[in-house]
Amino acid sequence: MAKTLVLAEKPSVGRELARVLGCRQSSGGYLSGPQYIVTWALGHLVELAEPEAYGDQYKTWSMETLPMLPEKMELKVISETTKQYGVVKKLLHSPEVGSLIIATDAGREGELVARWILEKAGFHKPIKRLWISSQTDKAIREGFAKLRDGRDYYNLYMSAQSRAEADWLVGLNVTRALTCKFNAQLSAGRVQTPTLALIVQREEEIRKFVPKDYYTVKVDLGKFFAAWHDPKNQTGIFDKEKAEAIAQKIKGKTFKITEIKKTFGSTPPPMLYDLTELQRDANKLYQYSPKQTLNIMQRLYEMHKALTYPRTDSRYLTADIVPTLQERLRAVNHGEFSPIVGEIFRTRKSISHNCVNNAKVTDHHAIIPTEEQVNLMSLNLEEKRIYSLVVKRFLTCFYPSYDYKKIRIELTAEGERFSASGREILELGWKKVTTAQEEDEEEAVEQVLPNLKQGDVFPCRNVQLKTLKTAPPARYTEATLLSAMENPSRFIEDRAMKEYIGGGLGTPATRADIIEKLFTSFYVEKKGNSLVPTSKGMQLINLVPPDLKEPLLTAKWEKRLEGISKGAENKNVFIKEIKGYASSLVKTVSASEAKYVHENLTQEVCPDCGKRLLMVNSKKGKMLVCQDRTCGYRRNVVVETRVRCPNCHKFMELFGEGEKKTFVCRCGFRSKADKLFANKDKDAKASKRDVQQYLDSQNKKKEEGVSAFAAAWAKSLEEAKKKK
Repeated sequence: MAKTLVLAEKPSVGRELARVLGCRQSSGGYLSGPQYIVTWALGHLVELAEPEAYGDQYKTWSMETLPMLPEKMELKVISETTKQYGVVKKLLHSPEVGSLIIATDAGREGELVARWILEKAGFHKPIKRLWISSQTDKAIREGFAKLRDGRDYYNLYMSAQSRAEADWLVGLNVTRALTCKFNAQLSAGRVQTPTLALIVQREEEIRKFVPKDYYTVKVDLGKFFAAWHDPKNQTGIFDKEKAEAIAQKIKGKTFKITEIKKTFGSTPPPMLYDLTELQRDANKLYQYSPKQTLNIMQRLYEMHKALTYPRTDSRYLTADIVPTLQERLRAVNHGEFSPIVGEIFRTRKSISHNCVNNAKVTDHHAIIPTEEQVNLMSLNLEEKRIYSLVVKRFLTCFYPSYDYKKIRIELTAEGERFSASGREILELGWKKVTTAQEEDEEEAVEQVLPNLKQGDVFPCRNVQLKTLKTAPPARYTEATLLSAMENPSRFIEDRAMKEYIGGGLGTPATRADIIEKLFTSFYVEKKGNSLVPTSKGMQLINLVPPDLKEPLLTAKWEKRLEGISKGAENKNVFIKEIKGYASSLVKTVSASEAKYVHENLTQEVCPDCGKRLLMVNSKKGKMLVCQDRTCGYRRNVVVETRVRCPNCHKFMELFGEGEKKTFVCRCGFRSKADKLFANKDKDAKASKRDVQQYLDSQNKKKEEGVSAFAAAWAKSLEEAKKKK
């Protein structure tokens, strides 16, 4: 009897599927059982071939060879994953295998991972599709009991392939054109460039902003404070003499309540999390980057099976999920969540009907807990924080609205208007669940008012005249940039075109990588939690063709890609138009008369090619990189570490290389690296286990990169072992 081959996206997922399916016989790169053989990719095993694959003329970067428009896009096996591809290909063509189940991530990119492997390997046997939103044993079994026909997802594959080919055609052509034209390492893309343009535009607004002084007048009336306002309810006064005159006029006078307005307010519980909203909150509360949050979510989904599929753009549940909610509540009924879950069960609360909407769920529903209870002791701090955010958001949806009475008091004194605002809580509702680190800005400024009635009078005890300055628009943080990428319609001036904006810049699954690429390309750097464009980034936006930096372009693409996935658009027509667009972009760059200037050149010379090095700020410190794209030399100069200063306990920076590695703190502390760790070992402050745990935390998943400090420390420990 022929067996069924199951293709997962990652080894960890593959092993879990194999365990549930009873595949216990381990071989190199796969697990087999009586009915199934489970194998896996390593993310992508196959990708689009580089330009060099289409002819030797493309091995040299030159304007004369542009645009590059292959008639048919070729696939190639990624060199680092050749061995695993060989295993998968052999299994695909094995006489023992009669059919295949695609079990990669249930989304556009997951479909592409599998289909490219099948296309490259020339696979033509029957295909089924596993489509699940969580990795629990129950979800896996139910998914295998309800497998779908692989042909139902062919259009999704066409959409994914269209996106990849279009990005290749536009991104590689424009990148080569910019690099050749301006003799600098420049790159552009249909999502990356408009995202960078948002940051550059904000920076230009800040630089052009001229602050103005303004004044506010507040009075202390004993039991509460009141603020002056004009007939239009504006509290700022831009005339200093007028502000001083008002302050002097009401000093020591009596204030009379002329009106008391009481309005009922009600705030429903916030919607469930999609990936973008979760990334925003994680950045606001814990300064986690979007990429970091996504990686944490992947672990909670794959390893701990605690949460459902993370790469979702929906904040709703489908009706078929509702019967499973009781089991999910029982799964989180422990620790800090027990009192809340207990109350939900005791009072028989049901989830808000606003959270359930089949029409607003496409591939995956909102992120919620699974039915599997998690051992919180097995989670690290990052995982606990993200898990807690999702569980609390889930629990709030079982509670009623937060109801309050808003009170506004109008007063007069010597003909001048003053007001005071307060809030009386009627029903705490869903706020019983949250322990937000910060109150809403509106609520934070409101005071508790005493019992008041119209006609009451109060003597003025003190007058506060404050001088303030108008503030420029705030720089983007990763949280606010995600919001701008999700809803960029406000940046489109043409009202008639706003309807095309669709899902915004990129998708929830790709936005984290786009932001990360802005850092690795040295277009953006962080100051505190703010994103600041570099000179390179600002110059690039002035060099790229104008329509490439508009949010509208990628929005139109996403709309058409969605059409392809639904069978309403033709892939070949779309790609033909993209080739024409790529050609026009190359012509625009070629005709440009602009100049690019390296403003971060140093006096240090590249040891490989002899050209002067550039000083750049990476996410983990300062680096020297070669200005020549073909050289690729780079060296860490200053690395921001997670090693704390023994004096002030702040994180230190690591300077130098080899034996000259030196830790430096802003408080003035300095120590050679080997000496510092020798002292730690001597004082028994860092055991070998502590050291290994630190290295493990630094050396996270491959996509997060490896800390230079962690690598250096590991090397020094290895050398120390050899000496012993």
